[in-house]
Amino acid sequence: MTPEQCRAARALLRWTVQDLHKASGVAAHTISTFEARSAPDRKFRTATLTTLQLAFERAGIEFLGDGAPGVRLHAVSASAPRR
Repeated sequence: MTPEQCRAARALLRWTVQDLHKASGVAAHTISTFEARSAPDRKFRTATLTTLQLAFERAGIEFLGDGAPGVRLHAVSASAPRR
């Protein structure tokens, strides 16, 4: 998952960083740092990115990677945080 995919997935779900934090358990600061890439040399743990991706997938997001990475929304889960 790229930072752009993370931001796009949140936008499709209308989730804030706090909503993603609640859905994934990943610290809001970690999510913000990943999305901003304010520390480009920092390595984000594979487990952290997998946790974020799984939270999105449970909410109906599909990650695309053929050619140009992207995301699309299939269906919003009843258990997904709503705003």
